[in-house]
Amino acid sequence: MSRLPRLSGAEIIARLSKAGFTLMRVRGSHHRLTHADGRSTTVPVHGAEKIGPGLLSKILRDCDMTREMFEALK
Repeated sequence: MSRLPRLSGAEIIARLSKAGFTLMRVRGSHHRLTHADGRSTTVPVHGAEKIGPGLLSKILRDCDMTREMFEALK
């Protein structure tokens, strides 16, 4: 199994936007993204701070997306 990349919240949002997710709201540093088919997730954006692998895995589960699908969104 490949390791997930260490990305910032803004980089994760950019990749999810390519997959059709749109920013619905921002509450503090938490950005809520939704997809037209009903999937949604929350991504914390704390400047250039990197998101850990556990939280990134949770975001991908929320989005019903595999690691390979996420990697293809570069």
